[in-house]
Formats: sequence, C-alpha cells, structure tokens
Amino acid sequence: MAEYKTIRTAGATRSAQIDQGLRAHMNKVYGTMSVGMLLTFLTAWAVGNNAYMMQTLFTGFTRYIVMFAPLIMVFAFGAVINKFSAAAAQLFFYAFAAVMGVSISYIFIVFTDFSIAQVFLTTSIAFAGLSLWGYTTKKDISGWGSFLIMGVIGLIVASIINIFLGSPAIMFAISIIGVLIFAGLTAYDTQSIKNEYLAHAQHGDSEWLGKSAIMGALRLYLDFINMFMFLLQLLGNRE
Repeated sequence: MAEYKTIRTAGATRSAQIDQGLRAHMNKVYGTMSVGMLLTFLTAWAVGNNAYMMQTLFTGFTRYIVMFAPLIMVFAFGAVINKFSAAAAQLFFYAFAAVMGVSISYIFIVFTDFSIAQVFLTTSIAFAGLSLWGYTTKKDISGWGSFLIMGVIGLIVASIINIFLGSPAIMFAISIIGVLIFAGLTAYDTQSIKNEYLAHAQHGDSEWLGKSAIMGALRLYLDFINMFMFLLQLLGNRE
C-alpha cells in the first residue's frame, strides 16, 4: 500500500512538473510571437510613413524583392532551426518579423490608420479565442492539418496569379477563404504545439524545447499576420 502511494505521488509530481513546463513553454511561444508582432508593426509604421523609403522600395523590380523576401525567409527557417542554436534561430525570427514589416508597410498608404487599428483589434480578439479553443479543446483536430496546408498552397498560387490579373473579385474570394483557413490554422497550430511539447517533455531536451518554442512562435505569428491582412482587405477603409 505504501509503495502504491509512493508511485502515485511520484506520478502526480511528474504530471505537475509537465503542466508547469507546458505553461512556461506556451508563455515562451506567445512571448516570442508578441515581440515579433511588435517589431513588424513598428517597422511597417516607420517605413509606411516615410515617403522616400516607400518610393524606393515599392517601385520597379525592388517591389518584388520586398514582396517575396518574407516567403523566402520562411522557407529558410527550417534550415536555420536545424543548423544553428536556439538563440540564433530567435534572432532570425526577429529579423524575419522586421522584413515582414517592410513588406506590409504599404497598408499605411492604402488604408486609414483607424481602420488598421480596428482590424488589428478584431484580429487579436479572434486569434485569442481560436488559440484558447485549440489549447483547451479535448477534440483531436490533427486531421485538419493536411486540408489546411493544401488550402494555404492554393492561396499562395492564387495570390501570385492575381498580382498579374489584378481582379477585385478574385481578391475578395481569396480574402474570405484566407480568413477561414488561418482561423482554422490558429486552433490547429496551438493544439499541435501543445501536443508536441507533451510528447517530448519527458526527454528533457532543453535545446529542442527552445527551438520548438521559436518554431511555434513563427507558426502562430504567420497565422495572425495572414488573418490580419485578409481581414484588412475585407474590412479596411481605404485612403
């Protein structure tokens, strides 16, 4: 009986440690993401309100470099995570966030400041609710992954094509579908980040946990920024 109590106590202690570690892990994920978001919007505001920089960055071939640089960095992120330390990966994430800010800085020319703030608040509330649901739900939504990733690929292809077509109807459809896809991804990624931690927590690999938190921050950052941009296309008031 005493042995049973000892085992049960040890199990409860281990479970409490994992729960505490999970909270710390998720705090690191959300904290890193929040710093990235702050860098993005500060950079976007600074560039978007500088007429010389806007003219330099968004004319000629340079605008394509500005547009596609964040996408290239996202693809490079996997190599950075695998080859470098967690600290280096975190710096790369912050650099990516700043480049993303340059890439979306045009929103301060196209949309009113009030509508940008309004859509940002709307996105924040929606993101918080979806992420909380993904974290707390007992429903296994891992099956959403392949469908949502295929949707993202479709959105990228359609968006690139529409750069050359310039169709408002296609842009409207892309924006609606984009909001739905990244809303789903917010819940899916949150649950996935939680489950990945729980699966590896017992190994105690601090380097993996650090890199996992940064990768998780990137995933949720991309969910937020894309949902924000698509909602801005739908709800934003133009200058």
